[in-house]
Amino acid sequence: MVFEGEVIPGVTNLTSFVPIIALGIILGLYELILIHRDENFRGSHWLGHGFHSVFFMFIALFFVFNTEYFLNITGLAEKGWPFISNPWAVRVVIGLILNIKMHVTSAVIKGGLRGSMTGGMAEHWTHTTIVSVLVILAPLYWPILATFLPEWAGGTTSNAG
Repeated sequence: MVFEGEVIPGVTNLTSFVPIIALGIILGLYELILIHRDENFRGSHWLGHGFHSVFFMFIALFFVFNTEYFLNITGLAEKGWPFISNPWAVRVVIGLILNIKMHVTSAVIKGGLRGSMTGGMAEHWTHTTIVSVLVILAPLYWPILATFLPEWAGGTTSNAG
């Protein structure tokens, strides 16, 4: 299925999910490292949160990278509505949802005596905000990051030289 223009620089069809997969793995693992450092948990919680964080990172990045395309095919881009017609406003809303999701997910993990006898763990707001900002800004830094990645990871590195 080919569409007009480029949603992601260098990607001209919806079957090219390499940037979403590459950044999803990188940012999902980054989130996992941050929560592991914040919460100091191991075992099945670590693995389960790893799958969870990477999966939701894929979803958030898919929406962030395809915001303009979605707004164009639905006609919302031409409506002129302040928050719905602006792709960056939509991306910020996606980032806020992701930020709250990460914080709530980490808060329900049962842990030690964090806050109360039955309190859950809570990832630092700073860390969830950093991850959310990296997701929101992904369309801006992907072309730069792609120059450092191998071609199989969606990079534009070539050995011609």
